[in-house]
Amino acid sequence: MVVVTPHEPSAEPPPGLAARLMIRRREHTGPTSGLAPGYVQGNLAVLPGALAADFREFCRLNPKPCPLLASSAQGDWRMPELAADLDIRTDLPRYRIWRNGRIADEPNDVRDWWRDDLVAFVLDCSFSFEEALLENGIELRHITCGCAVPMYRTTIATVGAGPFHGPMVVSMRPLSSADAARAVEITTRYPRVHGAPVHIGAPQALGIDDLATPDYGDPVPIRDGEIPVFWACGVTPQAVIETVKPEFCITHYPAAMLVTDLRNVDLATGA
Repeated sequence: MVVVTPHEPSAEPPPGLAARLMIRRREHTGPTSGLAPGYVQGNLAVLPGALAADFREFCRLNPKPCPLLASSAQGDWRMPELAADLDIRTDLPRYRIWRNGRIADEPNDVRDWWRDDLVAFVLDCSFSFEEALLENGIELRHITCGCAVPMYRTTIATVGAGPFHGPMVVSMRPLSSADAARAVEITTRYPRVHGAPVHIGAPQALGIDDLATPDYGDPVPIRDGEIPVFWACGVTPQAVIETVKPEFCITHYPAAMLVTDLRNVDLATGA
């Protein structure tokens, strides 16, 4: 079990905390890819307590798109399993406020929206396995381009739990055939972080008509000889929210994640 301990106040903050403090001060309001290398980042879903048990079961039944890292007590904005100094209301660069399945606001801080009946869920993010890909010399086009990874709604149905059901969302990275084979091998070692790709090539097989128009994130160029490689994505809950239309919820803005004090190496198989 990973134990996250508080840092000494007089010491330089560790990278995970330094990133959260920078975000908390609104010194960083964009995508978090590349922040605090080596540290786990998470997707966020915050729901009324009446829906919490069903959403937890939804995550259990759909571990590839929704690998649950931690959840909060009802009304609590802290998550000590992820970091000793963490405020779920302020420590993401940008959020989405949802009412009845529609986006009502996209603020940088949700303290004004917080309610005592809310339960926060943090799902692991593909940024953890991206670090392993980069360390093995695999180029990730969205990082090269300085933009968010492209994400797409698919025709793959998630397994329902209570009111929660809807399409799986995938993220896409264009790779050469050789790099795609290496990426499968590397990400298979991260079953707690989406694991191996769900599909390689032929986007139409997933119901994706045009890679140049992602549903979330940004388009990236695909070079001659490259193939699209698709991983299950933690933005899936947002597609489910659009389908289920709960009265109120909060999510992260796509690519604007929560940086934790956990280490990526601890999530690999055998850690």
